[in-house]
Amino acid sequence: MKQLLPASLALVTVLACAAARADVALPRIFSSHMVLQRDVPVPVWGTAEPGEAVAVIAGDRPPVKAVAGKDGKWMVKLTAMPAGGPIAVIVRGKNEIVLDDVMVGEVWLCSGQSNMEWPVSASASAEQEIASADWPKIRHFKVEKRPEGYPVGDVPSAKQWEVCAPATVGAFTACGYFMARELHKELGVPVGLINSSWGGTRIEPWTAPAGFDAVDELKTLAEQVRLADPRSPAHKARLGEYAGQVEAWLARAREAISGDKPSPALAPYPPELKPITEQVASSPHQQPTALYNGMIHGLIPFAFRGAIWYQGESNHREGMLYVAKKEALVRGWRRLWGNDFPFLYVQIAPFKYGDEPPQYLAEFWEAQAAALKIPNTGMVVPNDIADYNDIHPKNKQEVGRRLALLALKNTYGRGGLVADGPTFKKLTLEGDRLRVEFDNVGGGLVSRDGKPLNWFRVIGEDTDFEDAEATIEGGAVILRSPKVPKPVAVQFAWHKAAEHNLQNKEGLPARPFRAGDVPKRDFLALRIAEAKDYTLALEMDLSKLGRNIAYDADHRPRIARPFDRIAYFLELQREGEALQYLYVSMDAFTDDLGKIGIPAPESKAVFQQKVAHANVESNAEGIVTGSGLAGCNIEFWPHNYGPQNSANIPDASAQLWDFGDQYAPPEDGYGCMQVHNSEAKQTLFAINNWKSGAAADIGIGNSAPTNERTGATRDWTFNGNAGGYTVKRLRVLVREKK
Repeated sequence: MKQLLPASLALVTVLACAAARADVALPRIFSSHMVLQRDVPVPVWGTAEPGEAVAVIAGDRPPVKAVAGKDGKWMVKLTAMPAGGPIAVIVRGKNEIVLDDVMVGEVWLCSGQSNMEWPVSASASAEQEIASADWPKIRHFKVEKRPEGYPVGDVPSAKQWEVCAPATVGAFTACGYFMARELHKELGVPVGLINSSWGGTRIEPWTAPAGFDAVDELKTLAEQVRLADPRSPAHKARLGEYAGQVEAWLARAREAISGDKPSPALAPYPPELKPITEQVASSPHQQPTALYNGMIHGLIPFAFRGAIWYQGESNHREGMLYVAKKEALVRGWRRLWGNDFPFLYVQIAPFKYGDEPPQYLAEFWEAQAAALKIPNTGMVVPNDIADYNDIHPKNKQEVGRRLALLALKNTYGRGGLVADGPTFKKLTLEGDRLRVEFDNVGGGLVSRDGKPLNWFRVIGEDTDFEDAEATIEGGAVILRSPKVPKPVAVQFAWHKAAEHNLQNKEGLPARPFRAGDVPKRDFLALRIAEAKDYTLALEMDLSKLGRNIAYDADHRPRIARPFDRIAYFLELQREGEALQYLYVSMDAFTDDLGKIGIPAPESKAVFQQKVAHANVESNAEGIVTGSGLAGCNIEFWPHNYGPQNSANIPDASAQLWDFGDQYAPPEDGYGCMQVHNSEAKQTLFAINNWKSGAAADIGIGNSAPTNERTGATRDWTFNGNAGGYTVKRLRVLVREKK
């Protein structure tokens, strides 16, 4: 018996009855008001009773037929249709489904994290945008949030496709909607948006297993996914190993029962074999492939023109590794759809990200730009429309417009369009200036606000990075700085706060970049003026710390004259962070050159005393700097030590490892090399437990007041953090008497 349902109830009723009657059923992506992709064959698929004949009729075209297989699955491909509509799509088997008000036009998949999920209702000028949203040929389908351990055949959605109107548009993806509005105006065709996004998510959960397999740098993730997939040989092999362990345990357990003996414990189930969403219970939606499984896989092979992507905030500290992950995402999706569709994405915006180093975000921008090596991709730059204090810039209208520009030029072949802002082309050294040439200058380079160009910095052979005067000269920018007489390299917008003002006349901002060869810089020579009066005695790369102290440079045999001051210069840098340095000089506390370095037992150096006329310079935040400081002291010894303030250092704690500790046997113990400003209640620098190498304690300034592993400490004792630095260098200097 044929069943004809009202359009608004067709899908829900059919799905409810399918299990009981094996009626023809469709995935949720097929509903009334949908948009089908124009000019390409359109797959339509579903389930029915095995062997059931199914016919699909689109508008006035002849039926396209299929027969459900043994698994109940069927698929047809509608012949390519031009833009238009509305039409009805009828699916007939033992029952009939009618989808009405179906349009044919351009379909785009919209995915990513919160800036893609961000709705029109929360965007700039939301009230006016909603009131004017009378675009009935723009349609929106929202995939609900659902992580899954394995790929599922349908996506979750409580709603059908929705027609754009003031009553509905507030919930649309803002980036997608404003892009669709531009495309609809320019192309004159219906536009459909499939919104599968989830705020705060990383890129890995959106990636298909095939994507991880395709990228060598992600072998660890690929193996994790394979082991969690019960269909994979790797999973079956590991499960077989565990089954063997269980069988052996059963045999031993039976022996224990018969012999009245205790049984050994059964080995726990291997966690790597659990579904991917069960491996980290607190964040199933952040696990590799979890959102692909639940929110993308069920859309395959729905036909669409391209994808837009706005994501990266949750991966922004990964630098160039993100290029591999983006490649895995794109290659995986394209392989599964069998289509190298356009993939357009948005570079994340300037944002403060707490107190993290400013270059982290700049390095991530560099990675996002490097991902343009993936064919048929494009990137929007939003630095000029950001809000440094809000990770969700509200001007999604301009983001959508720029996405549409990329699509119109590169996907739809609109000639004469400028769709990118200025991009770095070439750097030329010209004496005391640099010439930076750009591509995509359009009608010319301009300052967005009419003010001098900002966020350009240059560096020379003997200088640090300094702000540069930037002048537009044709399609180039000329850079000079009075502090850098011979510049050799440039950074542009290389800071998380860089809302710069360089753009082309078409209003598209320049892309952040760096270029040139940055020279190795000696901050001791660059920043410490008094160092020119001192002689280098010792130098050591602290990555070589160990029981035996071996300096990289030991110039003490060349120092023949007496010395009246001693100085220490410590440089530390963690991956992705700026280099920190601390310089402290003081009146000589010994006349023995053998006792001025790391106080290993053979040095016989044991000092717990105040030092006079200390000079302190540092770029580390919070360090009290100055000349002639009277409140400084040193703690140098190879012994163990405790927090008791045996030397009665003012303001030191007797319970806290700080600037007033007490050494104790054995002499060849933990080891302490610390300089403090006790008057400021501050450790200047510390090198402790050097025998442990990468597990030594090294730091500038006070360490955290509490350490979850060891308790209270301000002088880096027990931190074991030396391995966390990529640069760690100590220099010891003396001022020879004239």
